[in-house]
Amino acid sequence: MQSEDLISSFGEIARSKDMDRDTLQIIVEDVFRAMLRKRYGADEAFEIIFNPDQGDIQIIHVQEVVGDWNLVDPVTEITRSDAKKIDESFDVGDEVASELDISEFGRRAVMTARQTFRQRIRDIEKEQVYQEYTDLIGEIVVGEVYQVRQHETLLMHEDTELVLPRDEQIPGDHYRKGNMLRTVVKEVRRDAGSDPQVVVSRTSPVFTERLFEVEVPEVHDGIVEIKKVARIPGDRAKVAVTSHDEKVDPVGACVGVKGVRINAVVRELSNENIDVMEWSDDPEELIARALSPAEPTSVALNEDADPPRARVEVAADEVSQAIGKRGVNIKLASRLTGYEIDVYREIPPDEEDIDIEEFGDELTAETIEKLKHIGCDTGKAVLELSADALSRRADLDRETAERVLDIIETEFEKGPGIIEAIRQGRFTVESVRAPGAAEGGGTAPAESSAGQPAANGSQDTPDESEASDDAAAEAPVDEQRAADAESDAPAADTEREPDVEPTGADGAPDTVVEEDDSDSTASSSEDTADEPGGPEASETEASSPESSSVEEESEVKP
Repeated sequence: MQSEDLISSFGEIARSKDMDRDTLQIIVEDVFRAMLRKRYGADEAFEIIFNPDQGDIQIIHVQEVVGDWNLVDPVTEITRSDAKKIDESFDVGDEVASELDISEFGRRAVMTARQTFRQRIRDIEKEQVYQEYTDLIGEIVVGEVYQVRQHETLLMHEDTELVLPRDEQIPGDHYRKGNMLRTVVKEVRRDAGSDPQVVVSRTSPVFTERLFEVEVPEVHDGIVEIKKVARIPGDRAKVAVTSHDEKVDPVGACVGVKGVRINAVVRELSNENIDVMEWSDDPEELIARALSPAEPTSVALNEDADPPRARVEVAADEVSQAIGKRGVNIKLASRLTGYEIDVYREIPPDEEDIDIEEFGDELTAETIEKLKHIGCDTGKAVLELSADALSRRADLDRETAERVLDIIETEFEKGPGIIEAIRQGRFTVESVRAPGAAEGGGTAPAESSAGQPAANGSQDTPDESEASDDAAAEAPVDEQRAADAESDAPAADTEREPDVEPTGADGAPDTVVEEDDSDSTASSSEDTADEPGGPEASETEASSPESSSVEEESEVKP
């Protein structure tokens, strides 16, 4: 093969790869030097002259003339006698330049040169692709879908393959071959000996930023700056913007007239909901804005935590808005602000709550400290969290978190005691005459806060028509109760405070506790005048701690 034919084939390959002249010259020189090293072991004694315009190449072999008996390296040296054959004027110390014919290398060497030339072009192409797309990281590229696989979709962009992995696709998107798709270059991977892999994404927050730059001129010109973007792809996104021109409203500029600008971004993101808010350098103000549409009433920061935390209180009817469906709103707000946000329901001053330290008899000190560390310093603050959230935030195992919730929830289900209920207005105390009680007879038993009649004595109501029959049927039981009460009577008389018990006009102590939200009233005990030990049993009832407490709080009516 002549040198012209070889160089012509090199030129065709270079033109098909859109290779420039300087690159072609470097590659051709490297290819021939590789041939020389393979044949002679070294290439320092050779010069390669390449003329791409004429398709000509020369290989010049330069040797130093030495004495006939002093030859050491035949590649770099030539004997004086051999030099004389070329030109009689050569002498020891001169340099002899001779041209090599490419055909002398043999057909196999020439074919190897062509393969080496192609390989060098591929290596250069890989390097060019790597450098080109490394510079495009974070920029939008438009590619054509040419293959859809189970775990990835392949795009073509200027004869370069782009890979869109499944986890970088917006959930719910479906692609077909031939579709044009906007993506953002995420990274360029390069392994030794393999082609560079360009990975693109449609779920990256940077993709949303670049779409705003395309659709909003103020963002493209730098008048409006996008400070941060938080996304849950295919669901919702929050974008914080600020304006460098006081005359330009950053939120209005991004939304556009009738939402025309932001609607274009929403369509490209497969109808992803986008909240645009104004940025603030004040963390508390930023957190309050990030939780929109909820309006926090207070924000408290804990910068010492890692990551920093924020305790946010909102109105009771806005807790669900602050958290969002499946916790989306609070997740995005946390990503946008950089704070781990804990949302609590605002507790009105008149609403009952229990300090978390009051549960020290059932919870360990370590557990209480962990709860206080995350801002759960009251019982209802803990109940605002689920078992999973409590376990994750307070660093508790799931079983302990469930136990904490059960203990606190059980405590709130018990409700306040009778005295506390009276103070809250849930019960009222009135003085009435017990129906059916004889003059100087026993007292009417007080009803407990749970709505159950006090112990000792049977209950009887005016509505029961068969009261006498019941009393006769239970006479043996009543006699036994009376006997028991008679044995305890001296102690009861000693403990009872006679100046506390209110009496009616006929001298019978009558006390009834009524619950405001029910129609039930405490019923008087049946007449115990004819029963042995009746008065003593009544005195025992009056001397019970609960009855004394009720009487102390009661309103005495003559």
